[in-house]
Order: sequence, then structure tokens, then C-alpha cells
Amino acid sequence: MDGFRYTYIVFVLFIGCCFQLKAQSLKGTITNTVNQPLETVYVFNASKNTHAHTDENGFFLLEKTEVGDSLRIGLLGYKTINRIVKDSDFNSKVLTIILEEKAFQLEELVLTENIDALNTISRLDLNITPVNSSQDVLRKVPGLFIGQHAGGGKAEQIFLRGFDIDHGTDVSIQVDGMPVNMVSHAHGQGYSDLHFVIPETIKAIEFGKGAYYGKEGDFNTAGYIDFETKDFINESSISVSAGQFNTLRTAGVFDILKDRNNQNAYMALEYIETDGPFESPQNFNRINLFGKYSTFVPGRGKISVTGSHFTSRWDASGQIPQREVDNGNITRFGAIDDTEGGSTQRTNFNLEFSKSVSDKTTFSANAFYSHYEFLLFSNFTFFLEDPENGDQIKQQEDRDIFGFNLNWTSNLHLGNTPLEVTSGVGLRHDIINNVELSRTLNRKTTLEQVQFGDVNQTNANAFVSAEFDFGKFRMIPALRLDYFNFLYEDQLQEAFETQSETQAILSPKLNFFYDVNSNLQLFAKSGLGFHSNDARVVVTNTEKTLPRSYGADLGAVWKPTKNLFINTALWYLFLEQEFVYVGDAGIVEPSGETERFGLDFGLRYQLTDWLFADTDVTLTKARSIEEPDGQDFIPLAPNFTMAGGLSVTDINGFSGGLRYRYLDDRPANEDNSIVAEGYFVIDFNMNYKINKNIQLGVAIENLFDVEWNETQFATESRLQNELTSVEEIHFTPGTPFFIKATATYRF
Repeated sequence: MDGFRYTYIVFVLFIGCCFQLKAQSLKGTITNTVNQPLETVYVFNASKNTHAHTDENGFFLLEKTEVGDSLRIGLLGYKTINRIVKDSDFNSKVLTIILEEKAFQLEELVLTENIDALNTISRLDLNITPVNSSQDVLRKVPGLFIGQHAGGGKAEQIFLRGFDIDHGTDVSIQVDGMPVNMVSHAHGQGYSDLHFVIPETIKAIEFGKGAYYGKEGDFNTAGYIDFETKDFINESSISVSAGQFNTLRTAGVFDILKDRNNQNAYMALEYIETDGPFESPQNFNRINLFGKYSTFVPGRGKISVTGSHFTSRWDASGQIPQREVDNGNITRFGAIDDTEGGSTQRTNFNLEFSKSVSDKTTFSANAFYSHYEFLLFSNFTFFLEDPENGDQIKQQEDRDIFGFNLNWTSNLHLGNTPLEVTSGVGLRHDIINNVELSRTLNRKTTLEQVQFGDVNQTNANAFVSAEFDFGKFRMIPALRLDYFNFLYEDQLQEAFETQSETQAILSPKLNFFYDVNSNLQLFAKSGLGFHSNDARVVVTNTEKTLPRSYGADLGAVWKPTKNLFINTALWYLFLEQEFVYVGDAGIVEPSGETERFGLDFGLRYQLTDWLFADTDVTLTKARSIEEPDGQDFIPLAPNFTMAGGLSVTDINGFSGGLRYRYLDDRPANEDNSIVAEGYFVIDFNMNYKINKNIQLGVAIENLFDVEWNETQFATESRLQNELTSVEEIHFTPGTPFFIKATATYRF
């Protein structure tokens, strides 16, 4: 009898252990209603207080799960599912769960359920106020301001965290893992022309401020922006917009595969033309072509192939001196030299691959190639350098970019502590032929070649970051290594010589997050980075060619009420040096040590089911450390910015809103004796959906027709009839009242 009892007990324990082993992990895949995997879905086991998130293939692994446990599965913009774990959930190898789309509701956002609450909010912003131009894409980053000063064809000037970033020197920009910034560019380091992006193809925007992220390297000083394009579209559409100043835009997005069968394919095209508000027509036109194919492969894998081509040309009136407007010689929309302008084109190919190597390890990679051409004619000083022919310059280059990124993510345990380790390696190689700066006449005659050469530049990198999850407290250390090889061959030298330099830099990061409760998270971020530099700077300067940046953020994200979201951050940034290659003059300007500190504040408030309010405010102080008081201002560094608005999502077929942006007065030179005037501009848009297929809309830029300067510089110039030069504000006028109408057909 005792032997039987002993055998029975052992048998029960064996069965129990087997059941426990079986019940320890629940595997699942989460998709939407058209069988597309959903990333970052939160899967919470309320019975065990454990959680998991889906990867980009929609897969999750929830450990310590048993029959009878209560699960909550949710993603902002989808209906939350509550379910009890059944025995049958473990019978299949992978459980399949389908989430149904719904209207975004801020009250459903739980901060601790999101990998990154601020990027979740950016997805909310993108859904509530869709972008309708490539410029609007950048404005989705809180605190980032842009300005256009060359007829719409030139990359925008960017302002962020006390930086006049020019066209991208201090912010890293990528699309689907493919770099946008141009190293050692003819016009300026980091030149980032995002006009090849068709706004209707954007799925998500990920951003981060500061150099605190292991996966971000070159150009990541003030922050980074990563755009992700859609893998599929729900429906095809054609839209046509027409407005003042002979403006026309037509865009089409076409679903190629109606019977998807684990694959997606779509194409998009965009054509834009406009003369702009200027007295000399811009004659601007741009055409974009984009195509993407995605397929799911066995073993929870995905392959995406993207191809795109973009070409643009324009004429420009250029920046004009304030004195000529004040004395009535020209209007705000007139010109001193209206022979400026240019053309550019870019062709991209990008191959992406991701796969779940195991239940706890994922691998992702992308390989890219871009061919890029650029030609720009400018005249900033008129007749200062050449009283007879004028000071027009030509900047030109032809470029090929090759590269790849490989990343591994593993979910492990260090004792009882969950640990997520992400590591990666990457390579980027630029071959830049005929980088040219020349003095020209009427865009036809080359008077003098100031610089002419070839650049070869390579950046190899590796990083590792680890996220330790101690429950309410998370710690994320990271380490990044960047290696650069710079080669420059000056074609203006009679003797052949290749100037070369190699540099390597190690950048540690350390971030902390603390969840006070489910709707209040505190964070402290810190990290070392470096200021990006042009190859022509590096090969001629031996000191601090990759000068260090030191930064820290202290802040919080908070939901004090169910419909109110607030984010705040106090931050500091120190730079050892800011070497700047001035492409317009072919010279190097070192600025010495600088520091910036400030406050970021953001607010999102849902007043009703259909009405949202948002605002983002920045306060910044930027100074040169080595200069005396009163001579230490950093030109064009923003002191105070504010942007936001009211948005109507859908009420009886209507949607739209009011958007505003405010940029305060700021110093235009080092002693603040010349001031760049601020502006306050309000835009309006309204759409009406007649039925499920047809939507009409109207948009008004600068609703109240205020006079504002989009870009401004303190420039020394001389007009043809002047005996001496004058240093003062030179500006590009902002768009006056501008209305356009749009009709969209979906099918």
C-alpha cells in the first residue's frame, strides 16, 4: 500500500511538473484584421503581473503563464482584448490573436504598457493630424522648427535644442534604416533632403533628443529621427490639390496585390509644381516615385524591398537685404539676384530582412544603395567679392552611397532579472565625385573654381545596449564605437595627392527609467557623442576632428487625468568644438566650446471623442563658453519656441483643425546687435468625407496673412550701386495667405 501511495505521489508530481513546464510560456502572434502583424502590442498577464511586447513580426512570448490567467492585450488605436488563458491556447504552437482598429482615445494610453510613451504619442499625432507635405513630416518632432530659403527645392533649415542645425549637421535622419544625411556635402555637412519621401507612405516616426542611444551615431548630437514607411495600404487613393501661385499637387497610392497571401506590394507617386508667391516665378517642379514589396517567410521572417526615385528643379529669388525693402526698392517678394536655383535627384534601393531566430532572439538587417546628384546656384553677398560680375556661386556633386545595418535582440535573464540585450554593426561608404564650389555668372559661365575634388568616406560602427528590468526600475547602459576613414583628392592641385585621416571614437550611454505608478514615469538620460565633421575639415585639422559632446536629460512623462498627457525634460549639452565647413565659401570655421541647456514641455489633451489639443514649448539658452559676456551668443540659436493646435478627428464626416507655430526673436550674430525677428503663424485645414470613397478638403497657410521671415541671416553684402558693404538681416519671406483645395478618391 505504501509503495502504491509513493508511486501515485511521484506520478502526480511528474504530471504537475510536465503541466507546469508546458504552462510556463505562451507564444502568440498578433495581427490586424487584414492579417498584418502588429508591433509593440502590450500583452499583460494580470494574474502574474508579467508582460511582453510583440516584435516587428507580431510575435510575443509571455512567460510564467498558466491556464486561468487573465490577459489584457492592447495597442493604442486598436480595441483592447481581455481574455482568460485556456488549455487550448497551449495546444497550438503559436496562438493567433486579431486586433480590430478603432479611433484613438488618449484615455486608453497607459504609460507603463508602452516601450516608449513619447513615440507612442507621435503615432497619435500622426493619426490625428496627418502630414500632407514632406516639410510637415519633420514638424511632427516636438520642438523642431524648419525653414525653407531656396524655392522649395533645397533641404530645409532645421532648428532643435538651441542649434541652428543648418540642413542637418546635428540631427541624424533615416528612412527605413537608410541614411538621409549627406556626409561631406557640397553645400554643408549633414545636408538632409527629405523631399524624396511621399507623406502618404509614412507609417511611424521614431525620435529621440540628445546623444543617448546606442544605435545612433554620426549626426546624433541634438537628436535623431527615424521614419518608417508602410508595409501595406488599406486602400488605393488618388488626390489632386490646386491652389494660389499656380500650385498643383497630385499624388496616388496604389495597392498592387489585392490577393495578398502573406505578401504586400504598393506603389506611390507624387507630382508638385508651383511658382510660389515671389515676383520672379520659382518654376518649381518635383516628381517622386516609390514602390515597396513585402513578404512573410517561414519561421516568423519578413523581407521588404523598396525602390524610389526623386527629381526636382527650381528657380529662386534668394535672400534679400532688409535695407532694400525698407527703402522701397523691392517688395518683400522681390529679388536682388533672381538667377538662383538648382536641381537635384536621388534614387534609392533598400532591402530589409527580419527573422525570429528563436523565441527569445530576433535578427534584423537592411542593405541600401543610393545615387544622388546635386546642383545649386546661390548669391548671398551680391557684389561684395566681385563688383563687376557679382558673387554667384555654384555647388555641385555626384554621389553613390552603399551600406548595411545588422541588429540582434535577445531576451535573457540575469538571475531573476529580465534582461534585453541589443547589439549591432553597420557600415556606410560614400563615393563623392566632383565636389565643386565655383564662382559663376548667370548660371552659365564658370569664372573660377574655388574647390574641386573627390571624397571617399567610410563609417564602420558597432554598438551594444542592455535593458535591465527590475520591475518599476529600468537601467539601460550602452556603448557605441564609430570608426571613420576620410579620403580627399584635391583636383585643383597639379601634383596627385590623396589626403587621408582615420579616426575612432567610443561613446558610452546610461539611461534610467522609474515607474512611480502606471501613469507617471521619471527618467534620467546621459551620454557622450560627437560633433560630425566634413572630410575636408578632418584631413586639414589634426585636433578634435571628432569633438566630444556631453549631454544629460532629467524629465517625466505623466498622465494626471485620463485625457491629459504631459511630458517635460530639463536638459544640458556641452560641445568641445563645433568645426563647421562653410560650403558657400570653402572655408572652415571653428567655434570653440559651447554649452546649451533648456526645458522641453509637451501637452496632449483630448477634450472630447473627436477634439484634441496639443502644444509643445521649448526654452533654451545657448552660449559660447570661451567668449566674453555679451559676445558669446550663438547665431540663430532659438531661445523660445511653441507649436500646437486644435484637431478635429471625425464628426459627421468633418475633420481638420487649426495649427500654430511661434518662434521668438533670436540673436543673428555673436553680440546680439543684429536680431532675427520671430513670428507667429496660424494654419487652417478642413476636410469633409462625402462618402467612403470621396473626400474634399481646403487648407490655408498663414490664415491671418501676417508678414514673417521664414529664414534670416546676418550677412555682409554690397549692392552694385553701393560704395561700402553693409551687415544686416537678409531674409527669405514666409508664405503669405495661401489657400488650396484637395479632392481625394479612395478605392
